[in-house]
Amino acid sequence: MRLKNKVVLVTASTRGIGHRIVKRCAEEGAIVYMAARNEELAKEKIAELEKEGLSNIKFVYNDATKPETYKTMIEEAVKNEGHIDVLVNNFGTSDPRKDLDISHTDPEVFLSTVNINLSSVFIASQTAIKYMSENGGGSIINISSIGGSVPDISQVAYGTSKAAINYLTKLIAVQEARNNIRCNAVLPGMTATDAVLNKLSDNFRDVFMKNSPIKRMGLPEEIAGAVVYFASDDAAFTTGQIMSVSGGFGLATPVFGDLAEMKERR
Repeated sequence: MRLKNKVVLVTASTRGIGHRIVKRCAEEGAIVYMAARNEELAKEKIAELEKEGLSNIKFVYNDATKPETYKTMIEEAVKNEGHIDVLVNNFGTSDPRKDLDISHTDPEVFLSTVNINLSSVFIASQTAIKYMSENGGGSIINISSIGGSVPDISQVAYGTSKAAINYLTKLIAVQEARNNIRCNAVLPGMTATDAVLNKLSDNFRDVFMKNSPIKRMGLPEEIAGAVVYFASDDAAFTTGQIMSVSGGFGLATPVFGDLAEMKERR
């Protein structure tokens, strides 16, 4: 129960990594706000978790296309609970069909993707900081991506926005440390969410895993485990960290996959 009685808010949390973060935080004793646009779906998910004995999860409205809701979601949680201890900025988006390389991505696609991904973190964090500083501190955790630290051959806007979020994480950590507010980032690699399992080809996943030292996809609960650490008092002296939870992807030599296969064939 490392998060007992802490108030936690998680954006984009009705599925995938966000949903697993909600569950893990609730299991650790937190009062968790599931921030989402689809209230009906969110309440279905909450009901499912209640059947598992987790009665400490609540819905709060957030629509990524409406920047003002990043402010109002924090305000509603504080109004209900009196404070907020942990903010998990999990939202992030990109359209792989349009977010291509530098030569083929429309400027409007680039700018809109960067804007929505950065705005979601900036506005929510700025609002949470106000209340956290009044209450003696808190923890902000940004879910970034390994794509924000290892350049890819496509998704120029997504990668740029995540790299910016990594730097923003450090800025928040430095600028708010004296208010006892910590800020860290978790960078998932390829993670076995429904979106990845259903939308990516077997060939693409195989190529990715070939070049990952830990030769498998990550699990949503493994990302959630890192979040719980940063949210808990175990990480009270940890801030400004950019933690890759990606099986070592990007850590080895660029020809790691080929060399590993050659070694295995010996």
